Amino acid sequence: MDQLPPEAPPTSDPIGRSAGRPAAPIDDIDRAIIRALRDDGRLSVRALAERVSVSRSNAYTRLERLIDDGVITGFTALVDPVRAGLATGAYVLVTMEQHSWREIAARLREIPYIEHLAFVGGDVDLVMLVRTPDNASLRDVVLARIHAVEGVRSTRTWLIFDEPPAD
Repeated sequence: MDQLPPEAPPTSDPIGRSAGRPAAPIDDIDRAIIRALRDDGRLSVRALAERVSVSRSNAYTRLERLIDDGVITGFTALVDPVRAGLATGAYVLVTMEQHSWREIAARLREIPYIEHLAFVGGDVDLVMLVRTPDNASLRDVVLARIHAVEGVRSTRTWLIFDEPPAD
């Protein structure tokens, strides 16, 4: 009797997301659901169904599938960083030792004020969005904490002067 090989356990990408199994293809209604939830993540299923012109049960089923498949990974609040006390923002570009990128990513995720990190191709290895209360805190994050991570070779910091609101 032929046996199928056991399913491989889900793996994790460099910044901690589960690679798992691929999601089912999404269609125009799924994309409309995603757009509607990006506009207002607090929509009830009833309001979501009305907005995308499907039945409530269809909207619920699709929403659950999008969540189960990992297409929708969570719901969050958009925060004004200045009003939240994080008035200084910067993009920090990092060059690092290539063989230790997993360990470096894990250590960087532990540092307060790093809001986002992404591995990129080009003349740097990693781009991070850092938001701090002030310039002194930013200096501490970059020079004391990021540079203390073993394997980080160098950083370049681009201070954010203004962030126009999204349309």
